[in-house]
Amino acid sequence: MALSSPDDRGSEAKMDADNLYREEIVTDRKVGTLRMMTPIKSDGTADTARPTLYIGEAQIMTQAGPLPINFEIEGKNLAEVVANFGEAAKEGVERTVRELQELRRQQQSSIVVPGAGGMGGMGGLGGMGGGKLQLP
Repeated sequence: MALSSPDDRGSEAKMDADNLYREEIVTDRKVGTLRMMTPIKSDGTADTARPTLYIGEAQIMTQAGPLPINFEIEGKNLAEVVANFGEAAKEGVERTVRELQELRRQQQSSIVVPGAGGMGGMGGLGGMGGGKLQLP
């Protein structure tokens, strides 16, 4: 269970009775896994008013080890979803790589260099302290 913030720990976690799904797992034990999310009503019977959702799961190997990739797959039935798995996985990997590159870019641009800016522009090469860390 994931709560949205540390402040939610004391809150009551309440499931949405109008948005329940039964989950089934399908795999070929080679390429990936499919999660069939079948909508159900709060009494456990099938909710035919909502579509079944299909979530694909695969892994890519990185320098840090395997990275799980999750992606939604379009299809009207299991056979169609299995046929669409490869293209959806490719798009999921591409999306994940773009997100990782963006996170890396953000991390690199957030590096704080002592004396470079701050305090009314008094830091940096021509400012007070000459870039040295100063303690109060």
